[in-house]
Amino acid sequence: MNAPFAPWFQREGIALLTDLYELTMMAGYLREHRPDRRVSFEYFFRTLPPHNGFAIVAGLDSFLDYLEHLRFSDDDIAYLRTLDLFSEEFFDMLRAFRPSCTVRAMAEGTLAFPHEPIVQVEGTIFEAQLVESALLNMLNFQTLIATKAARICLAADGEPVLEFGLRRAHGPDGAISASRAAHIGGCTSTSNVLAGRVYGIPVSGTHAHSWVMSFESELEAFRAFARNYPERCVLLVDTYDTIESGVPNAIAVFKELREKGVNARAAIRLDSGDLAKLSKQAHRMITEAGLENPLIVASNDLEEDLIADLKRQGAKINAWGVGTRLVTSWDCPSFSGVYKLVAIANGDAWQPRIKISSNVEKATDPGRKQVVRHFDAAGRPVGDVLYDMDEDWPSSGTIVGRRRTQPHLESRLRDAVSAEPLLQIAFANGRRIAQTPPIHKIRDFAQTQIASLPEEFKRLRNPEIYRVMLSRRIGVQKDELLTRPDLS
Repeated sequence: MNAPFAPWFQREGIALLTDLYELTMMAGYLREHRPDRRVSFEYFFRTLPPHNGFAIVAGLDSFLDYLEHLRFSDDDIAYLRTLDLFSEEFFDMLRAFRPSCTVRAMAEGTLAFPHEPIVQVEGTIFEAQLVESALLNMLNFQTLIATKAARICLAADGEPVLEFGLRRAHGPDGAISASRAAHIGGCTSTSNVLAGRVYGIPVSGTHAHSWVMSFESELEAFRAFARNYPERCVLLVDTYDTIESGVPNAIAVFKELREKGVNARAAIRLDSGDLAKLSKQAHRMITEAGLENPLIVASNDLEEDLIADLKRQGAKINAWGVGTRLVTSWDCPSFSGVYKLVAIANGDAWQPRIKISSNVEKATDPGRKQVVRHFDAAGRPVGDVLYDMDEDWPSSGTIVGRRRTQPHLESRLRDAVSAEPLLQIAFANGRRIAQTPPIHKIRDFAQTQIASLPEEFKRLRNPEIYRVMLSRRIGVQKDELLTRPDLS
């Protein structure tokens, strides 16, 4: 990403960002003379966070950076030697290791739904096993936060959402990743200056209560801030009494700016109290003072349900500062992404593999797959179909496939007029195929994706379930393997 900040994936020891069992399996493959066997793994998720109708893919850029820098140093190997688990032959293989896998993936910002592959990793079993933990760490977190941000932005209904989560994020790397993902999901800016520098996200911020408290009076504090930042003056008005002092003092300062020829928009921030009531009172006071179209920013543990409720109450808030409950995904702190083996090469042919569970939803979909999204005449997605990688697929008409959990039964998508494959090669032969677009382009792409989705999938409660089905070929294959897994 050509950033001046040296992120974790360029640091010494990044190859050890893995679970121990990945390494024990890799060493076992070596002892069993199978480390070069080619395999195909897929990353997908089983369930959406509660009340979500879609997810927004994020984190691929971090994973590709990790792959490009993935090396085992002498210090890494020295540490692994202290575990007294591995042979010198294994250490020699680690020392010589360089990524050579092929990665196909959905672009960041793409809408994604349960059980469809988001990332496909094909390479030796030695390599594909190694990258599992890191891939899950990077995509699960960023996809979770981008999805949460998209939901919050939908509740804000086009009004700007400012990400304020640095101080409550899960450590420095969590804060940087959360700021990036939140911007992809729709947030207009971040308070995190380092994220602004690294990723080019617009930064925003005003002042704290401590600024006001450090002066002899609230009015003096506001005047001092306005002197320093006349064109970007947003005043925090709830240090003492929002209505009795904060708003009147802010009005006085903005009138003084106008008298000095500074045509600054009257702008305040509310961080406590009854935000609906206070915003309406503040708006009335400011406009009656002759200051038109004030900016009223609200913060204080906001999330999508509270934002939607404030809007239902007619709150006069037109910008939303969201921190803790966004960057920690307060109501759903983890994402259900998994990484499963779906095929093993046998010469030039691929043999499908399936994981069978007593829970039918956990049974995987076998084989190397392409995700094809079908659209109606208005350009709205009508459903996705998982096709065999080598299978031809129709682009229009009634699309006939099979149900995921009952693959012997047919399912249909109607009124399709076009189709688009979603998995594209992102990494091959040790390098990226294309550079990641600037983050504002990814954000714009995500917003276009969300806008194309029918409204029933974007409800804050009980959204419609998006259709994801198997092609007939994949369905027949899954049905056979569920009945006779020895066929794989």
